[in-house]
Amino acid sequence: MSAMPDKNTSGDEESGRILRFRHRRSDELQPPDLSKFEQNPEPDDYRHRMLMNAAGLLVVGVLIAIGLWLATSIAELRKNQDCALAGRRNCAPIEVNRSQ
Repeated sequence: MSAMPDKNTSGDEESGRILRFRHRRSDELQPPDLSKFEQNPEPDDYRHRMLMNAAGLLVVGVLIAIGLWLATSIAELRKNQDCALAGRRNCAPIEVNRSQ
């Protein structure tokens, strides 16, 4: 078997390009400005930070509780609606206090 040249490429077509990078001298390189990452000279207020963490945890807990309540309410409503649309009776029985 002989190697056949590809029909889409010709012999004088450029197959690649070489980029030359200039090496930098060490005196041309400037260190990056890291001043924006320096710590604040004020001491850390640990008590305030922990109070904010507790408040955040409380907010997340309340949101989770509301989400769970909403999910169970929607599931119960869907179950009752499916029951009623199927033509059944007593899908959502009403509880009556007879202790009067």
